[in-house]
Amino acid sequence: MEDNFIEIISETGFPIAVAGYLLIRIEKRLDQLNGTLLHMAEVFSKLK
Repeated sequence: MEDNFIEIISETGFPIAVAGYLLIRIEKRLDQLNGTLLHMAEVFSKLK
């Protein structure tokens, strides 16, 4: 992984590599957030 990251930096430039890294990291958190929101919607629908 680290070798690929260094290769990407040398080929595309530092700003693009950082943006790509952040997009990959935030995707996991967005999936977790989506799962939490779906769970909350189920809980609230059962309360009504």
